[in-house]
Amino acid sequence: MFQFYPLKLRGDLFCVFLWVDEYLLCIDLFGRFTGMESVKLEKIVFDPEKSYKVFSPRLRNKFFWHYHPELELVYVEADAGIRHVGRHISTYTQNDLVLIGGNVPHLNFDYRLRSEYHQIVIQLRTDFLGTAVVVAPELTDVARLFRDAQHGISFFGETKAEVAEMLRSLDGLPPLAQLLRLVEVFETLAVSNEGEYLNEDLDGQKLILKDKVRMGAVYEYIDAHYDGDPDVNAVARKLNLTTAAFCRYFKRQTNRTFTAFVNQYRIERAKNLLMQNHNVSETCYAIGLDSLSYFNKLFKELTGENPSDFRARVEAGRYS
Repeated sequence: MFQFYPLKLRGDLFCVFLWVDEYLLCIDLFGRFTGMESVKLEKIVFDPEKSYKVFSPRLRNKFFWHYHPELELVYVEADAGIRHVGRHISTYTQNDLVLIGGNVPHLNFDYRLRSEYHQIVIQLRTDFLGTAVVVAPELTDVARLFRDAQHGISFFGETKAEVAEMLRSLDGLPPLAQLLRLVEVFETLAVSNEGEYLNEDLDGQKLILKDKVRMGAVYEYIDAHYDGDPDVNAVARKLNLTTAAFCRYFKRQTNRTFTAFVNQYRIERAKNLLMQNHNVSETCYAIGLDSLSYFNKLFKELTGENPSDFRARVEAGRYS
């Protein structure tokens, strides 16, 4: 059971102490930014008789940029969605399988899904398998996988299909059988060569981990305004920074300018819309651009192909 100790510092600024175990103390500052919310620390409640949690959340109408100390495995089946883990933003189509390490900020994978979808989420206690995962030689690969999960790992190919089937089979199994199946799932992921890091640079990732609140507020602002006219001056004011200071801060956090980041976010949203059968023109205007020629140029610059070619490839079923 986690113990939370909130302490009001001044105004709308709070400090929360979270004891994860006898050795680890997480400390976070939470503030209210005018007109928007910051990153959420999700408090996960486990069945006292289980070391894991299996559920199917439905949050598609909520922008839930959050983190938690527990490791999480997400499998989602949907026509097209957006994947936002740490500094990484991209899209997925048909289905996605991602392993996320403890305290790595991430967005809910069903955000803004319009068609029907199914999601299976596995969350593990911070002491999952106890010391066995560290000392048992049979679990060496799993221990490495859990460490590498700090990058956020996306799985593809036969591994994704095999693990998806294993996750579907969890429903109805008794607790011990579920646990053994989960160990099998993580062993399958650990020995697979069909995975890729979503965040290669953990040094950059650590910057976001140390400043989850402000970056969460920035991401939420961008999501709310990308289809209009995102104003770097407005978001700087919301963070109580000068524009110059904010630009330096944002570049250090993301290794991109604010404009470049917004454009990347727009193109990822555009890919999502195109995968849902929107035409090129309506997609262009839906992401806040008023020039088709500029949209085509920006899309090709960031993806390597024209939006019409991308849409045709999706329709032909060749997108992977």
